[in-house]
Amino acid sequence: MFPIRDHNPSGKTPYVTFALIVINVLVFLGYVSMDDWDLQRFFMTWGLVPARFTSGAGLETLFTSMFLHGGFLHLGGNMLFLWIYGDNLEEEMGHTGFLVFYLACGAAAGLAQALPDPASPIPMVGASGAIAGVMGGYLLMFPRAKVDVLFIFIIFFRIFAIPAWVVLGLWLAIQIFSGVSTPSDVGGVAYWAHVGGFVAGLVLTLPAWLRRGGQGYWQRTEGHPPHPETHFEASRSNVPLIRRRR
Repeated sequence: MFPIRDHNPSGKTPYVTFALIVINVLVFLGYVSMDDWDLQRFFMTWGLVPARFTSGAGLETLFTSMFLHGGFLHLGGNMLFLWIYGDNLEEEMGHTGFLVFYLACGAAAGLAQALPDPASPIPMVGASGAIAGVMGGYLLMFPRAKVDVLFIFIIFFRIFAIPAWVVLGLWLAIQIFSGVSTPSDVGGVAYWAHVGGFVAGLVLTLPAWLRRGGQGYWQRTEGHPPHPETHFEASRSNVPLIRRRR
């Protein structure tokens, strides 16, 4: 299952969301052509290496690491999630507020990944921790917003519109389960960064939610962004239906 869009276009131009996507893409294009040796040195320099960070060196990597990605799929998936969830939250927080929120969630995600295993020499890169924070904020503000999810089962696929609380709650549960079941000294997905970013997003969005009335805000908006949603018409597949002969 893979979220592909929501039904809640922003009522304002999400300049910060646009800028973050552009910056991430430009940074990636700047180093993607490096050979393996230079790329490894680049990640060790600008990625968040817990062993170096906890010794007091490379403190800037808490922020630089969230603009680096390990490949096209890593970059594309993160930018898609940022595009789906970022615009509505930016509209609620304002451009400057959303940028500070995004960076704070990314920093919290980095700490959540580094502190449990401070001696790890494995560099962490990616915007997914910051974007997890955006997802946490989205869940609190718009729990019933519709998100289109693409389900793929072998050769069959279909798109379903599912409430955000189901999509994001299931995503968080998968991150926690994967983090618990994956040894800390193994490279791969930074699950605890995702969890830390998500929790930070919930906590940092809480004041904005309370200022709007808390549960009263949910009642007024029915858990959706405060503007009309977009309706997508289902389209038929071009794959012909083949009937079995009896």
